[in-house]
Amino acid sequence: MHRVQKLLSNYGFCSRRKAEELIKAGRVRVNSKKITIGDKASEKDNIYVDNKLVAKEKKVYIMFHKPAGCVTALRDEYRKTIMDYIRVKERIFPVGRLDHNASGLLLLTNDGDLANKIAHPRYETKKTYLAKLSRPIKQEISLIEQGVVVLSRKVKARIKKIKPDIVEITVHEGRNKIVKRIFKAVNIRVLSLKRIRIGYLKLGNLKPGEYKFLKKEDIDKIFIRKA
Repeated sequence: MHRVQKLLSNYGFCSRRKAEELIKAGRVRVNSKKITIGDKASEKDNIYVDNKLVAKEKKVYIMFHKPAGCVTALRDEYRKTIMDYIRVKERIFPVGRLDHNASGLLLLTNDGDLANKIAHPRYETKKTYLAKLSRPIKQEISLIEQGVVVLSRKVKARIKKIKPDIVEITVHEGRNKIVKRIFKAVNIRVLSLKRIRIGYLKLGNLKPGEYKFLKKEDIDKIFIRKA
């Protein structure tokens, strides 16, 4: 038996958080019974959302090179979204997000357990970005590696200088705009940002707007401890 929000996420219907919202709104039924948060079901039970049976899809894993200028959303009334580039029959959702003006590696899946594992602080999933800065970085590197305060909490990152104003920065924080906030703490602006790695999973030669399907063993690379 599993909580119903977990089953909905595992089936690729939506994220676990969205499933909780649907349950609270009274839109979810298991067999003939309307459920509340905390109720459980088995994989043999039929789950309905808005009186429509939720199908159990195969697990899909996609690596996408998100271009700058599109939003990490499934739909948007005014702006281009990541789903304008991806065509799959399964109901997938992004694992985490990238800002509208950021680019790079974005994972999409219908595997809710994977998405939660990547996001959970316990696993310290490391993410590496290529950042173009507003000015050359010098002594600020040691400040960042020792830790800077971001939103009332100390955050550390690893910095590798590529050029005076271009660096690779590796963090395992998942908070919104975390890289930009880290550099803002040392009075540097980020002019462009590209995510190039999650764990040992690398963006490689995938071009902006392109995507490819991954195997489960590719996904397992994310959780190798020495990333």
